[in-house]
Amino acid sequence: MKVVVIGLGNFGMSLAIHLADSGNEVIVADRDIEKIELIKDKVSHAVAIDATNENAYHSLPLKSTDLAIVAIGEKDGAALMSTAIIKKITEARIVARSSSPIQDTILEAMGVDQIIHPEQEFAERLTKKINLKGSIDNFEIDDDYLVSEVSVCDELVNKDLIESNFRSKYNLNIITILRKKEYSNIIGRKSSKKEVIGMPKPETVFQSNDVLVVFGKNSDIQKYLERDANRSDN
Repeated sequence: MKVVVIGLGNFGMSLAIHLADSGNEVIVADRDIEKIELIKDKVSHAVAIDATNENAYHSLPLKSTDLAIVAIGEKDGAALMSTAIIKKITEARIVARSSSPIQDTILEAMGVDQIIHPEQEFAERLTKKINLKGSIDNFEIDDDYLVSEVSVCDELVNKDLIESNFRSKYNLNIITILRKKEYSNIIGRKSSKKEVIGMPKPETVFQSNDVLVVFGKNSDIQKYLERDANRSDN
């Protein structure tokens, strides 16, 4: 997918690099030359432009892009002006960052496809993670349901999925399992990374250090974590 990212603050920079690392063709733009220099070797193309100057956008392939992301965080109107210019130039999907409820209203009136609030969304995600003590990471579906990464509890290790009776016991569904794999590089140095094993099969056996990606109610995930913590304390 071809993605144009406008604005290289902490959020825009991180987003652009992650998109590029996951195989997308990423073109970035920012008025700060130093930021362009920092990222130019990590993305497909990096351009220094004034985001409030419509003529500057001719240096970007907006007409042929799949997705345009306005990641500008300042509240001086640059983000809105950039969004308006992009909306005029391209029919691509547009994702725009908003810093206030007023910006939300304006962006909605512009007809952008998605409005994002990185700081608010991170705060909500972190709060959920803190409240679910013991969870590794979470993705909130709605107020009641989560996809959460949790460590396998000791009583599951060496049992297969059927033997564990996991779904009935914990009222949670396992989407997949993240499992640590050991590797040796060309000079013999060992390293490890987590791999997704795919959809667990009935005969899949839980291993120590497995991370379970589960779906279920917030309250049921909390019960699983508390139950595991209580067993660990005994």
